[in-house]
Amino acid sequence: MTVDDRFTEEARQQRIAQAQLGTFNEIVTGPVSDWTTDFSHLEPEYAENAIEVWDDLRGRCPVARTERFGGAWLPTRYEDVAAIAYDTEHFTSRAIIVSNVRPPMDVAPVGLAPPISSDPPFHHDARKLLLPAFTKANVAKQAVTTEAFCHSLIDTFAGRDVVDAATDYGMYIPMRVIADMLGFPQEDSEKFAHFVENALEGANGPLEERQARGMALSDYLFEQVRDHLDNPREDLTTYLLNAELYGQRLTPQHVVGTMTLLLIAGIDTTWSAIGSSLWHLAKNPQDRERLVADRSLRPKAVEEFLRAYAPVTMARLVKEDVELGGVQMKKEDWVLLPFPSANRDPERFERADEVVIDREVNRHAAFGLGIHRCVGSHLARMELTVALDVWLDRIPEFSLADPDAVRWSAGQIRGPRALPMRIG
Repeated sequence: MTVDDRFTEEARQQRIAQAQLGTFNEIVTGPVSDWTTDFSHLEPEYAENAIEVWDDLRGRCPVARTERFGGAWLPTRYEDVAAIAYDTEHFTSRAIIVSNVRPPMDVAPVGLAPPISSDPPFHHDARKLLLPAFTKANVAKQAVTTEAFCHSLIDTFAGRDVVDAATDYGMYIPMRVIADMLGFPQEDSEKFAHFVENALEGANGPLEERQARGMALSDYLFEQVRDHLDNPREDLTTYLLNAELYGQRLTPQHVVGTMTLLLIAGIDTTWSAIGSSLWHLAKNPQDRERLVADRSLRPKAVEEFLRAYAPVTMARLVKEDVELGGVQMKKEDWVLLPFPSANRDPERFERADEVVIDREVNRHAAFGLGIHRCVGSHLARMELTVALDVWLDRIPEFSLADPDAVRWSAGQIRGPRALPMRIG
């Protein structure tokens, strides 16, 4: 079989059909009646007040339950989140975005977006394929171009008193980096934004709408694959097309699934981290002034922003009935893993509810725990560090133009989606 033979129209249709299989539950939306028994991470009140929700639950009901999504759990303590993340015997990663659809069991151990959707033993080998692209050395090579791009974004602010730090700045940085890595056209950034929003914030939308959006993403990725087959170059897409696992080239489902993971997760998480960090500094001028005056504090501040405003909540499905945190979880229940809540557990961190920009010991879980710890953590740190360095050096004075206009994303990735900033 040649490389080209794998990526036929039939393969594209198979990928789409696989993504549309599963068990469907009724969509339940609307205000939450009680966070202990009816939580929903997709409602506006969660987007705006997630930190307060976690703190409240951690004190009186550390493992919350909801009947929405066909039944789901929300642990809030570090101990419980870590226990689930490390337990691959009772919890499967075949679906990592909670919605009203559960993929069929037979997609395991590969899943629809390997390696994040993969279970052992396949996960280890799929993850190993990606490691060379995300080493510190390879990431360092991208720092120079990332810095230049950040400067070019700020150049566009000339003459403006108010800019949106989320949509004028933070959003474009990971888009540029991931597009470069995958060899995608930079001018497709608007498409990337729609793909991200559809996949994560629209997780509980009508089935037909979600399927149409999924087909649009799949069509785009197959288009990029065909372009790379016709015009091979040195990038991550060509690497995946040529990679072998168990003596064979990767299947189309594996290649496109991994591209989906890199495009979606690689953009939204870092975009959110950059925005949250700038939001904090706009609200806390004493921290902003310290970081402007003393660059040596910035590495610790980056880690503290990652701890305090960790953007990512992953999910698992219960593989086998298990008791955890005083509750009995049943097979096929959803379980959310809110790493940002774990990072604010006072049993794990001193002054957990405070942002301490010179915190000395900071073993946070912003990049996850267990076998699925983020393979791109070096890349995310670089992007966040460069984005903050350039902003603070170029715009040492800034504040929220309208605190009430700040809008946070709903779903499993949390960060500012509207962040109007007054500069100068």
